[in-house]
Amino acid sequence: MPAPRTRLTALAALPLLALALGACGYGSHKTDQDGKSKVAAGAKKIDGLDSVRIGYFPNLTHATALVGNREGLFQKELGGTEAKYSQFNAGPSEIEALNAGSIDIGWIGPSPAINGYTKSQGKNLRIIGGSASGGVKLVVNPKKIKSLDDVKGKKIATPQLGNTQDVAFLNWIAEQGWDVDAQSGKGDVSVVRTDNKITPDAYKSGSIDGAWVPEPTASKLVAEGGKVLLDEADLWPDKKFVITNIIVKQSFLKEHPKVVEAVLRGAVRTNAWIEKNPDKAKAAANAQLKADSGKALPAEVLDPAWKSIRTTNDPLAATLEAEADHAVKAGLLEEPDLKGIYDLGPLNKVLRAEGGSPVDDAGLGVK
Repeated sequence: MPAPRTRLTALAALPLLALALGACGYGSHKTDQDGKSKVAAGAKKIDGLDSVRIGYFPNLTHATALVGNREGLFQKELGGTEAKYSQFNAGPSEIEALNAGSIDIGWIGPSPAINGYTKSQGKNLRIIGGSASGGVKLVVNPKKIKSLDDVKGKKIATPQLGNTQDVAFLNWIAEQGWDVDAQSGKGDVSVVRTDNKITPDAYKSGSIDGAWVPEPTASKLVAEGGKVLLDEADLWPDKKFVITNIIVKQSFLKEHPKVVEAVLRGAVRTNAWIEKNPDKAKAAANAQLKADSGKALPAEVLDPAWKSIRTTNDPLAATLEAEADHAVKAGLLEEPDLKGIYDLGPLNKVLRAEGGSPVDDAGLGVK
């Protein structure tokens, strides 16, 4: 996967803001018995809105949402407007919820965001911020696969047909000069679409020889004896590529811009808190995973997975366009018109107020 666009080489990291959040009272909040943040008594609602519905995956690549929920950082910014959370296991279901009005704002991967935007002809969502980069690896059975060349002829899992990792793996296969039918997954490599929940069991049973997957699934496979053969970050300039974005329903953005701004401010301050308190943040994310899914991650999975994910406010827009190009080349997407998919105005307003630098939309922003 060589640099798909020359402007990718000019991508600069957006340093996470080193805010003295502890002094501002961040991380100190009221919770109920389940650890959920409570609206402070007497807090004022933003624009009189009772609640904002936020969606995310119980996945470490959604660390900003996990930590922001657990530590009450979104609720603190929202005041008397209650943050209500919903969890999803797949991008398409979250897009459906956004379209149906079941959620207003969501954390989601680039491929479903692209698909949701193009299928609605640019009318349902906007990407309003970045959230995470990295955290995707090719993990293999070291007894069967000892080098990248050995991947040919093997059975490798991806999470879902056309999802972000599936597209990345198909593009990598093409770069090796191998042929695979994108729809069926058959060819020089057998691409086996497998839910992340059952991928570790499939690996243990021998029904797959490896997987191109996000964290923490990658580290779960390593804990089962797998070996990291390739870190996708190594295929991108500066080792940065978007894995999670923040999206909003366009009508909600238009009707409640101050609420959207509050959520973005919560995200920026959560990322700063994560950077300032990495161990506490890791524990908070794991605690929220347990609350959401009923099971926390063991240290041998949590620790390496956490290290490979970088939270960021920058949506890394040029890499999203590159990922769309990969999907087109794989035959999974018609040439999309992504102009207008970003509205980074609210985020850049927040960043400037926090002493940060604005982020770029790679020419794909609203006019």
